[in-house]
Amino acid sequence: MTISVAVSGASGYAGGEVLRLLARHPEVQIGAITAHSNAGARLGSLQPHLFALADRELVDTTPENLAGHDVVFLALPHGASGAIAAELPGDVLVIDAGADHRLASSEAWEEFYGGDHAGTWPYGLPELPGARAELATARRIAVPGCYPTSAQLALVPGFAAGVLEPDDVVIVAASGTSGAGKSLKPHLLGSEVMGGMSPYGVGGVHRHTPEMEQGFSRAAGAPVTVSFTPTLAPMSRGILTTATARVKPGVTAEQLRAVWEDAYADEAFVHVLPEGQWPQTKAVLGTNHAALQLALDPRTGRLIVVAAIDNLTKGTAGGAVQSMNIALGFDEMTGLSFEGTAP
Repeated sequence: MTISVAVSGASGYAGGEVLRLLARHPEVQIGAITAHSNAGARLGSLQPHLFALADRELVDTTPENLAGHDVVFLALPHGASGAIAAELPGDVLVIDAGADHRLASSEAWEEFYGGDHAGTWPYGLPELPGARAELATARRIAVPGCYPTSAQLALVPGFAAGVLEPDDVVIVAASGTSGAGKSLKPHLLGSEVMGGMSPYGVGGVHRHTPEMEQGFSRAAGAPVTVSFTPTLAPMSRGILTTATARVKPGVTAEQLRAVWEDAYADEAFVHVLPEGQWPQTKAVLGTNHAALQLALDPRTGRLIVVAAIDNLTKGTAGGAVQSMNIALGFDEMTGLSFEGTAP
């Protein structure tokens, strides 16, 4: 079965990554490729790595241009997806790689994003408990943020198993500069970024904080609070997340490892590494894989989980295509079963 797919926001990093993955998907025919300010441009002038699609012309991002496809990917800034999605037929599979439909709480949306909340869609992180059953019948899917993808993969097994305390959760994550999008920003110039690291969104103000708390709370069955600090790393793509939480009394290191290994034993894309081997962003570069390692600090009673993902692949486009595969009844790994590169 060949499905027709439209991709909006194709001139940006997320849209370009969606196209890169779809170009190798055996069941996909790529239809409309859209942008806003870059409408009318040749795709190859903006995404020179997409050789198979280089001569395609970008058309304006409108419901009319996106209509008539089996699947529509929305890779748009926050606040832009809701109105367009509302104009698309209910039988079209719409996958929002932006933030508009991730949060269940209107109050959290208004606090962290501002404006009206567009509603809540099924959450496109298949490895979460119960997620695949919801995605299998979905016609609207919200792709997680890149930081919440890594953080939830790191800690959700512990909350679901009841071995972690719900308070005093600390997430510190380093991301490549592509996580900030493709628009020109002086602080993201190569001369500003290369050779150093810097924090941003400090003090609980980063917009991905409520999304992490939402995912952890669902898994724990009780409210979970998170202190999240993102940092900017001198690399173009990748996330290295260090997530820590207090362990419930009496839980041993051996029990913790068993929980994580059991949670991901049958997952094709999430890997609990052998003891002593720690995740590296370069190992997952350009892939839909996530690498995890955990350790118990017995002196403080805290679990430390380190997770590495590619923010544009597993953190955005890869998760989107994986969710599409589930919703359409394809093998989950279709178009995504490739390894990393080295060195």
